[in-house]
Amino acid sequence: MSDQDGGECGRNQPEDVWFLAGTFGGRVTRECAVPGGRPIAFPVVNTYGEPADCAAFMRGARGTVFLDGEAVEPETYRGDAMTVRGARGNAVTEEEGSFTATGCGLWVQLPALAPGKHELKIRGRSGGFSVGVDYALAVSAS
Repeated sequence: MSDQDGGECGRNQPEDVWFLAGTFGGRVTRECAVPGGRPIAFPVVNTYGEPADCAAFMRGARGTVFLDGEAVEPETYRGDAMTVRGARGNAVTEEEGSFTATGCGLWVQLPALAPGKHELKIRGRSGGFSVGVDYALAVSAS
């Protein structure tokens, strides 16, 4: 899914965490309403493939995150085995079925934010691939 404006931000969210999407490359600006009391997780820059693909990707992986003007340090995941469950029409998997891969990247996990408006700026790069997402978050009271 390529959500250009945040209109799909609430789609298929689990009850225990709120995921924010990155991009497939390039920059977007999104608005997103987030329920209060939920931690937030998102990629800065990430990929999946064979272990060698992740090793190469991570050699050049860099990223910055700012929440309300304050720097947030991303966590590094160099290569974790994962099962990918595909769905027809999904922009990443393109078809149904499962496969195993190695996932890697820079990620951030934030505790639940205080109710109100928050500004989140995400910038990531590895080699010639770069992402930039500006989020205007509106967190409701829990």
